[in-house]
Amino acid sequence: MSPFPTYDLRLPDESATETLARRLAPLLRNGGRIHLHGELGAGKTTFARALLRALGVTGRIKSPTFTLVEPYKVSNLYCYHFDFYRFNDPREWLDAGFRDALRDDAVVLIEWAERAGGALPDPDLDIALSHEGEGRGARLSAGTARGHTWLNAIFPGPTN
Repeated sequence: MSPFPTYDLRLPDESATETLARRLAPLLRNGGRIHLHGELGAGKTTFARALLRALGVTGRIKSPTFTLVEPYKVSNLYCYHFDFYRFNDPREWLDAGFRDALRDDAVVLIEWAERAGGALPDPDLDIALSHEGEGRGARLSAGTARGHTWLNAIFPGPTN
């Protein structure tokens, strides 16, 4: 159980998901790890694309569902967008040789992080997206002091 507060949001449409990503992006200029959870179609890739675009990635931002990882470089910042949906065993991410990409000074987005079991380092921020009627719900939980600082910056009011 994290000692940090959790924030629950209602995201009425895709635009709201993108706005959340854009609000978070400036805080990741020194890197950070974000784990994205949720059913198919819950908005994980929408969030990741909006975040990468806000960080300065230009051109097409592909889903890494089949490639497992899509790397990007913006100025001196490395960004890695992972998708572990196809993993059936937590050891598969280790066998794929991804450990070196999990640097503290890189932006690391991992969709379906739970499929790596407990082998991943704690995320700075864990985002669980869910279907809620016509829109989405988002539960944001800090896993580190850095993630807690991010949440305080984008939600300066009382916690949920």
